[in-house]
Amino acid sequence: MDFKLLSGLLATVFATTCFLPYIRDIVRRKTAPHIYSWLVWSILQTVGVIAMLSDNARFGVCGLAVGSVFCTAIFLSCLRYGTKNITKLDTLCLIGALSVIAFWVFQKNAFRSILLITCVDLMGFIPTMRKGYEQPWSETSSLYYLGTISNIFSLLALSRYTPTTVLYLASLIVTNVCCVIILATRRRQLMSKPRAVDSSRLSR
Repeated sequence: MDFKLLSGLLATVFATTCFLPYIRDIVRRKTAPHIYSWLVWSILQTVGVIAMLSDNARFGVCGLAVGSVFCTAIFLSCLRYGTKNITKLDTLCLIGALSVIAFWVFQKNAFRSILLITCVDLMGFIPTMRKGYEQPWSETSSLYYLGTISNIFSLLALSRYTPTTVLYLASLIVTNVCCVIILATRRRQLMSKPRAVDSSRLSR
Protein backbone atom coordinates (compact mmCIF):
# COMPACT_ATOMS: atom_id res chain seq x y z
CA MET A 1 0.00 0.00 0.00
CA ASP A 2 1.19 3.49 -0.83
CA PHE A 3 2.77 5.16 2.24
CA LYS A 4 0.85 8.41 1.72
CA LEU A 5 -2.44 6.55 1.45
CA LEU A 6 -1.64 4.47 4.55
CA SER A 7 -0.77 7.60 6.52
CA GLY A 8 -4.00 9.25 5.38
CA LEU A 9 -6.01 6.21 6.50
CA LEU A 10 -4.27 6.14 9.88
CA ALA A 11 -4.92 9.87 10.31
CA THR A 12 -8.60 9.23 9.64
CA VAL A 13 -8.72 6.31 12.08
CA PHE A 14 -7.11 8.34 14.86
CA ALA A 15 -9.29 11.37 14.05
CA THR A 16 -12.38 9.20 14.50
CA THR A 17 -11.01 7.44 17.59
CA CYS A 18 -10.11 10.66 19.39
CA PHE A 19 -13.60 12.15 19.08
CA LEU A 20 -15.73 9.16 20.08
CA PRO A 21 -14.64 9.07 23.79
CA TYR A 22 -15.09 12.84 23.94
CA ILE A 23 -18.66 12.63 22.65
CA ARG A 24 -19.37 9.73 25.03
CA ASP A 25 -18.11 11.80 27.97
CA ILE A 26 -20.21 14.78 26.90
CA VAL A 27 -23.38 12.67 26.96
CA ARG A 28 -22.37 11.23 30.35
CA ARG A 29 -21.78 14.77 31.65
CA LYS A 30 -18.12 14.00 32.40
CA THR A 31 -16.90 16.54 29.85
CA ALA A 32 -18.25 20.07 29.42
CA PRO A 33 -17.07 21.47 26.06
CA HIS A 34 -16.57 25.19 25.58
CA ILE A 35 -19.00 26.44 22.95
CA TYR A 36 -16.71 29.27 21.81
CA SER A 37 -13.83 26.91 21.04
CA TRP A 38 -15.98 24.42 19.16
CA LEU A 39 -17.72 27.11 17.13
CA VAL A 40 -14.34 28.39 15.97
CA TRP A 41 -12.96 24.89 15.32
CA SER A 42 -16.00 23.75 13.33
CA ILE A 43 -15.58 26.74 11.01
CA LEU A 44 -11.80 26.46 10.78
CA GLN A 45 -11.54 22.72 10.14
CA THR A 46 -13.94 23.08 7.21
CA VAL A 47 -12.07 26.09 5.84
CA GLY A 48 -8.72 24.36 6.40
CA VAL A 49 -9.79 21.34 4.37
CA ILE A 50 -10.88 23.56 1.48
CA ALA A 51 -7.68 25.62 1.54
CA MET A 52 -5.42 22.54 1.70
CA LEU A 53 -7.28 20.82 -1.12
CA SER A 54 -6.75 23.93 -3.23
CA ASP A 55 -2.99 23.34 -2.83
CA ASN A 56 -3.18 19.62 -3.69
CA ALA A 57 -2.82 18.20 -0.16
CA ARG A 58 -4.80 15.05 -1.18
CA PHE A 59 -4.68 12.30 1.48
CA GLY A 60 -3.36 14.75 4.05
CA VAL A 61 -6.82 16.29 4.47
CA CYS A 62 -8.62 13.01 5.28
CA GLY A 63 -8.20 13.25 9.04
CA LEU A 64 -8.99 16.97 9.02
CA ALA A 65 -12.17 16.37 7.00
CA VAL A 66 -13.40 13.81 9.55
CA GLY A 67 -12.49 16.26 12.30
CA SER A 68 -14.61 19.01 10.73
CA VAL A 69 -17.70 16.80 10.90
CA PHE A 70 -17.09 15.91 14.56
CA CYS A 71 -16.28 19.52 15.50
CA THR A 72 -19.62 20.64 14.10
CA ALA A 73 -21.44 17.88 15.98
CA ILE A 74 -19.71 18.80 19.26
CA PHE A 75 -20.47 22.49 18.74
CA LEU A 76 -24.17 21.63 18.42
CA SER A 77 -23.96 19.48 21.57
CA CYS A 78 -22.61 22.53 23.45
CA LEU A 79 -26.06 24.09 23.19
CA ARG A 80 -27.19 21.51 25.75
CA TYR A 81 -24.07 20.13 27.42
CA GLY A 82 -21.58 23.00 27.15
CA THR A 83 -19.76 24.58 30.08
CA LYS A 84 -21.11 27.62 31.88
CA ASN A 85 -17.55 28.60 32.79
CA ILE A 86 -17.27 31.45 30.27
CA THR A 87 -15.21 34.56 31.03
CA LYS A 88 -14.67 37.97 29.45
CA LEU A 89 -11.34 36.70 28.10
CA ASP A 90 -13.17 33.87 26.33
CA THR A 91 -15.60 36.35 24.77
CA LEU A 92 -12.74 38.58 23.61
CA CYS A 93 -11.07 35.54 22.00
CA LEU A 94 -14.30 34.67 20.21
CA ILE A 95 -14.77 38.22 18.93
CA GLY A 96 -11.16 38.29 17.76
CA ALA A 97 -11.49 34.93 16.05
CA LEU A 98 -14.71 35.85 14.25
CA SER A 99 -13.23 39.20 13.20
CA VAL A 100 -10.23 37.47 11.63
CA ILE A 101 -12.55 34.98 9.91
CA ALA A 102 -14.48 37.92 8.43
CA PHE A 103 -11.18 39.35 7.18
CA TRP A 104 -10.25 35.94 5.77
CA VAL A 105 -13.31 35.94 3.50
CA PHE A 106 -11.66 38.60 1.34
CA GLN A 107 -8.37 36.74 1.01
CA LYS A 108 -7.52 35.25 -2.38
CA ASN A 109 -4.10 33.89 -1.43
CA ALA A 110 -4.10 30.32 -0.05
CA PHE A 111 -1.08 30.83 2.23
CA ARG A 112 -2.46 34.01 3.78
CA SER A 113 -5.72 32.16 4.32
CA ILE A 114 -3.95 29.33 6.16
CA LEU A 115 -1.93 31.83 8.20
CA LEU A 116 -5.11 33.56 9.30
CA ILE A 117 -6.78 30.22 10.02
CA THR A 118 -3.82 29.22 12.20
CA CYS A 119 -4.09 32.44 14.22
CA VAL A 120 -7.83 32.00 14.66
CA ASP A 121 -7.36 28.39 15.74
CA LEU A 122 -5.03 29.53 18.51
CA MET A 123 -7.61 32.05 19.70
CA GLY A 124 -10.17 29.25 19.67
CA PHE A 125 -7.93 27.10 21.88
CA ILE A 126 -7.46 29.78 24.55
CA PRO A 127 -10.94 29.40 26.19
CA THR A 128 -10.54 25.62 26.39
CA MET A 129 -6.99 25.87 27.70
CA ARG A 130 -8.10 28.34 30.36
CA LYS A 131 -11.01 26.12 31.39
CA GLY A 132 -8.76 23.06 31.32
CA TYR A 133 -6.33 24.79 33.66
CA GLU A 134 -9.08 25.74 36.11
CA GLN A 135 -11.13 22.53 35.76
CA PRO A 136 -8.83 19.83 34.32
CA TRP A 137 -11.41 17.05 34.77
CA SER A 138 -13.93 18.93 32.63
CA GLU A 139 -12.02 17.83 29.51
CA THR A 140 -11.33 14.38 28.03
CA SER A 141 -7.56 14.36 27.60
CA SER A 142 -7.54 11.48 25.08
CA LEU A 143 -9.05 13.85 22.51
CA TYR A 144 -5.87 15.91 22.50
CA TYR A 145 -3.18 13.22 22.47
CA LEU A 146 -5.00 11.09 19.89
CA GLY A 147 -5.62 14.28 17.91
CA THR A 148 -1.87 14.92 17.99
CA ILE A 149 -1.20 11.47 16.52
CA SER A 150 -3.86 12.00 13.84
CA ASN A 151 -2.31 15.30 12.77
CA ILE A 152 1.17 13.78 12.64
CA PHE A 153 -0.11 11.11 10.25
CA SER A 154 -1.87 13.83 8.26
CA LEU A 155 1.48 15.58 7.85
CA LEU A 156 3.09 12.35 6.68
CA ALA A 157 0.24 11.84 4.20
CA LEU A 158 0.73 15.16 2.44
CA SER A 159 1.58 14.74 -1.20
CA ARG A 160 3.07 18.22 -1.38
CA TYR A 161 4.92 20.03 1.40
CA THR A 162 4.44 23.77 1.26
CA PRO A 163 3.78 26.40 3.95
CA THR A 164 0.13 26.29 2.91
CA THR A 165 -0.28 22.54 3.44
CA VAL A 166 1.99 22.21 6.50
CA LEU A 167 1.36 25.27 8.70
CA TYR A 168 -2.15 24.53 9.95
CA LEU A 169 -1.45 20.86 10.70
CA ALA A 170 1.77 21.77 12.50
CA SER A 171 -0.06 24.34 14.63
CA LEU A 172 -2.70 21.75 15.55
CA ILE A 173 0.03 19.41 16.77
CA VAL A 174 1.51 22.15 18.96
CA THR A 175 -1.81 23.28 20.45
CA ASN A 176 -3.00 19.71 21.12
CA VAL A 177 0.28 18.91 22.89
CA CYS A 178 -0.13 22.07 24.98
CA CYS A 179 -3.62 20.92 26.04
CA VAL A 180 -2.27 17.49 27.01
CA ILE A 181 0.45 19.12 29.14
CA ILE A 182 -1.96 21.55 30.81
CA LEU A 183 -4.48 18.83 31.72
CA ALA A 184 -1.85 16.36 32.95
CA THR A 185 0.04 18.97 34.98
CA ARG A 186 -3.04 20.45 36.62
CA ARG A 187 -4.48 17.05 37.48
CA ARG A 188 -1.25 16.08 39.21
CA GLN A 189 -1.23 19.37 41.10
CA LEU A 190 -4.83 19.02 42.25
CA MET A 191 -4.51 15.37 43.17
CA SER A 192 -2.43 16.50 46.15
CA LYS A 193 -5.29 18.78 47.21
CA PRO A 194 -8.46 16.65 47.71
CA ARG A 195 -10.78 19.59 48.25
CA ALA A 196 -9.59 21.29 45.08
CA VAL A 197 -10.12 18.04 43.15
CA ASP A 198 -13.73 17.80 44.25
CA SER A 199 -14.39 21.40 43.30
CA SER A 200 -12.76 20.99 39.88
CA ARG A 201 -14.75 17.86 39.10
CA LEU A 202 -18.09 19.24 40.13
CA SER A 203 -17.83 22.70 38.62
CA ARG A 204 -18.91 23.03 35.02
